[in-house]
Amino acid sequence: MSRIGKQPVRIPAKVKVDIKGQTVNVEGPKGKLSKTFDSAVAIKSAEEMITVAPVGDTRFARAMFGTARSIIAGMVKGVSEGYAKELEIQGVGFRANLKGKQLDLALGYSHPILMDIPEGIKITVTDQTKVKVEGPDKQLVGAVTAEIRSYYPPEPYKGKGVRIVGERVRRKEGKTVA
Repeated sequence: MSRIGKQPVRIPAKVKVDIKGQTVNVEGPKGKLSKTFDSAVAIKSAEEMITVAPVGDTRFARAMFGTARSIIAGMVKGVSEGYAKELEIQGVGFRANLKGKQLDLALGYSHPILMDIPEGIKITVTDQTKVKVEGPDKQLVGAVTAEIRSYYPPEPYKGKGVRIVGERVRRKEGKTVA
């Protein structure tokens, strides 16, 4: 049995949860999220708590029951507090700007990179080198952050590139002339 799955999810006062069959809809001050879960788990709402239980004693049901509880807890936290990741751009001439619903990245290529911002994600750029990605969906915030980083990952020789704040890049020593 999953230790995490046994714990109930507390619902804050400002969050509204609606369970219809296997679909969980969560609405709060930061937005709305909806997710449909497999029939191997039973989801119930009572007072200010959501409980998840496995249906049957199969290995898949036991595995999904902890996962479903964790995802529901993330949804509740996302619509009440939100998720955020910060990126920093390092390199001479490397910068980012917002152009309407697009993020414009100048990363040393011969052309600017224009990335469409998905619905439900808010991006803010400060000092042209710091990018903050915010939203209620933890998975989407992480995916957008990873996509921005993938355009120019930090390289080990000069450290140029797009990195997540707090990420350590192992530096290498360059060639020496003998």
